[in-house]
Amino acid sequence: MSSGRSQGAPGRAAGPVPPGALLDLLHVAAVVLDTSGRIIFWSPQAEEVFGYTTDEALGRYAGRLLVHEEHRGLVADLFAEVMATGSSWAGAFPVRHKDGSAPLVEFRNMRLTNERGEVFALGIAVDHDTLRRVETDLALSQRLVSQAPIGLALMNTDLRYVMVNPALERINGLPAAEHIGRRTQDIVPHLDTTTIESGLRHVLLTGTPLLDQYIVGRTPADPDHDHAWSVSTYRLDDPGGRVIGVAISVIDVSERHRAGIEADRARRRLDLIAKASARVGTTLEVAQTAQELADAAVPDLADLAAVDILDAVLEYRTSRPADENGPELFRALALASAYPTDAATAADTVGEPAAYSADRLITRCVRAGRPILVSHAGPEDLLRIARDSEAAAQLQAAGAHSYLAVPLIARNEVLGAFDMLRARNPLPFDADDVLLAGELAARAAVAIDNARWHQSVRNVAETLQRSLLPEAPPDLAGLEVAAHYQPAQAAHQVGGDWYDIIPLPGDRTALVVGDVMGNGIDAAATMGRLRTATCAFADLDLEPDEVLTHLDKITGGLERYIATCLYAVYNPHHHRCRIANAGHLPPALAPADRPPELVDLPTGVPLGVGGVPFRTIAFDLHPGDRLVMFTDGLVETRHDPIDARLAALLRALDMPRVPLAEACPRLVSALRQPDDHDDVALLIAQAGRT
Repeated sequence: MSSGRSQGAPGRAAGPVPPGALLDLLHVAAVVLDTSGRIIFWSPQAEEVFGYTTDEALGRYAGRLLVHEEHRGLVADLFAEVMATGSSWAGAFPVRHKDGSAPLVEFRNMRLTNERGEVFALGIAVDHDTLRRVETDLALSQRLVSQAPIGLALMNTDLRYVMVNPALERINGLPAAEHIGRRTQDIVPHLDTTTIESGLRHVLLTGTPLLDQYIVGRTPADPDHDHAWSVSTYRLDDPGGRVIGVAISVIDVSERHRAGIEADRARRRLDLIAKASARVGTTLEVAQTAQELADAAVPDLADLAAVDILDAVLEYRTSRPADENGPELFRALALASAYPTDAATAADTVGEPAAYSADRLITRCVRAGRPILVSHAGPEDLLRIARDSEAAAQLQAAGAHSYLAVPLIARNEVLGAFDMLRARNPLPFDADDVLLAGELAARAAVAIDNARWHQSVRNVAETLQRSLLPEAPPDLAGLEVAAHYQPAQAAHQVGGDWYDIIPLPGDRTALVVGDVMGNGIDAAATMGRLRTATCAFADLDLEPDEVLTHLDKITGGLERYIATCLYAVYNPHHHRCRIANAGHLPPALAPADRPPELVDLPTGVPLGVGGVPFRTIAFDLHPGDRLVMFTDGLVETRHDPIDARLAALLRALDMPRVPLAEACPRLVSALRQPDDHDDVALLIAQAGRT
């Protein structure tokens, strides 16, 4: 009697179980003979094997019905031996089929005895070819499973392992015996077994296979490294349609997975380089270029990025400290963070100098001109990264765990360092990151070097130009004057704009605004020469058109340069202004009692063209009236027509008046755009009482 559980199936309740399909596949026939050899039992499968129906077989002598005449003697002897001794006999020989053929049939014969002592012979028969085919299929299946290089397993309807091949043993790191009867979470607990079993259950219920499902994780076979597997699952049914379980095939695709990861990383690196190329170096400002580099690194490459430039580089000093063991002076130019973090507050303040001793990693980076990589930064490393111990503690508290610094090198000169930290990103910096950061640094270093040299030249030109412009306006009789000069933005060189205020005899004042076409030091020097000449001609008490004629001759002798100029002389005793124009924009007149307007005067040709006479016109400038003289940088833009911009100037002048000292910066603020690319010289004169 059963104790409540069937043998060989732990956990299964006692009771009938579905039949196996192998007997149906073999079509095993059963035949029972009495002691005389007469057929007294004929199974339905016997009809399939021998071709005779039950009615045709029962009561017939088996030897005469089924055995060819030449084999009857042998069969009779075997039958007699089985009946006499009770021993079994097994073998195969051809039988006589109803259709006249002689198929080879394999027999198992044995003696039976009932409760009354009667003796019978039981013969079990299977078609020999069918049996050999099944045996071959089984042997082949076993070899395929055992020798397959891919992992194979069969799970029953309870999703427990019933078969595991050697390849899956190696993948899971456990012998087959430890798999049998257990579930996936018992074997590979570090994988996402919930999702795996959900897929298995879906296959079991629907019969729809799941093919090439990606699983990434670790097994006991290699608990320290991730692997990737392609898993396919499909349901197994027997020939009768009964569900046997779920078959699983597992292929290790770790190499393909790693290659895919590397290809993806390569694509992201190229994308980052492409983006950085477009974002870094958009201006010729050193600080802006440094900030663009730091911004390009987060968050794809680093959680925190900083750009520190050697102070000697910014000051254009080529000599390095004589003491290689001494400190190095840096200036922090940029800082970028992927997210708000205390690590950002631990970095040097942007724009401030910082001295680092020779043992600091950033100092080693710039002095050696080579990258410094600390894949796993501990407390001692952070002390050599941060500016002090307090900042190092902040970095540690923020989770900083990996550090990378690469030198900024342009034209064989080390400019500074590009240094990065990772905190929230769990991956340490590696050799690929060093190459990527080096590529970004190399591109940015050239842009930074170009920007610093451009800024140096620009500073020289701007200094020269400012030195050539007049200082504070002098005290004038009957005239109050305000002037303003604003160089172009840093991405462009300064131009040759100028203004001048020249006291003349008889309380008169000469007012001059001009613009040398071009930029840089040459334009500023040419502007200085023209301003000096203008002052000299003004002392000769010439008419405005005569002054411009002399300036035209001088400009014509200068290489490559032409200039525009307005020259006006104001007489406060007559409240009269005389003015001539050499190709310049007309001035604006803002009377005290009516709307502003542009002064209508001949345009003339620029200085240096020659051959065209200039004309002087006169107009009244009463007390309270303002004359606004300006260069084109005040109104011209790249997108708007000049008429619209001059109208905007008149609207700005029509606003409620402010004191003259505030009028210039207010007008510049109202009309200039952040990206305007030209200098501005502005001169506002307000007539007063004599």
